[in-house]
Amino acid sequence: MKKRKIPMRKDIVTGEMAPKKELVRIVRDSEGNVSIDETGKKSGRGAYISINVDIAKKAKEEHVFEKVFSTQIDGDFYDDLIAYVDHKQARKELFENGQ
Repeated sequence: MKKRKIPMRKDIVTGEMAPKKELVRIVRDSEGNVSIDETGKKSGRGAYISINVDIAKKAKEEHVFEKVFSTQIDGDFYDDLIAYVDHKQARKELFENGQ
């Protein structure tokens, strides 16, 4: 059986490469709106961040997405991102331990 290639992406906060499924995609659309891309298929410029609350908090402190997307981002976006990453991290830990 042929081994499948695992797509890798770079976490913009840490600079580490990781499998795409272990990252969250953040996208800036053509109007300049920045949002969390839950499906990974929204059109626009994308950037990835690890499913780790500490890394999401570091992104907020350093205003990483403002630098990457060259746009002003509301502070509520970072709060939503931290909550989303926290939820994904909890689900990941729950289902990994449940197997």
